Amino acid sequence: MKSGNDEKTTCTLLYDGECPLCRKEVAWLQYWNRRGRLAFEDVSSPEFDPARHGLTRNDVMAVIHAVLPDGRIVRRMEAFRHAYRAVGLGWLLAPTGWWPLRILFDWLYERFADNRMRLGGLFGRRCDGDRCGVTKP
Repeated sequence: MKSGNDEKTTCTLLYDGECPLCRKEVAWLQYWNRRGRLAFEDVSSPEFDPARHGLTRNDVMAVIHAVLPDGRIVRRMEAFRHAYRAVGLGWLLAPTGWWPLRILFDWLYERFADNRMRLGGLFGRRCDGDRCGVTKP
């Protein structure tokens, strides 16, 4: 799903639409996206081409990404910080960017990302073959 008015969009969140936890987060952000400044792209969609953003399928499945208006890609917690700012809730995640809390929250996100597929399975995610697989570099 891609949504948002390109003229107002300040961030496009690349999310895994087959991940139950990711879908809940996106639903939360969509609810607050009243000004249309955050767009969404489902990386699990057959139409999604990660190369359009200079990424690989493995890249987008390993951690969350956001695309900024100038084409820059931000990843992990930084992607969430941009997404929350876009919907007017930047204050909620602001502490995750403050040193030394940033180190802790970035580490916590990495642990989540490493186990996201397994956690998603607990909430109903179904994977066929290697479709959900992620190879760590």
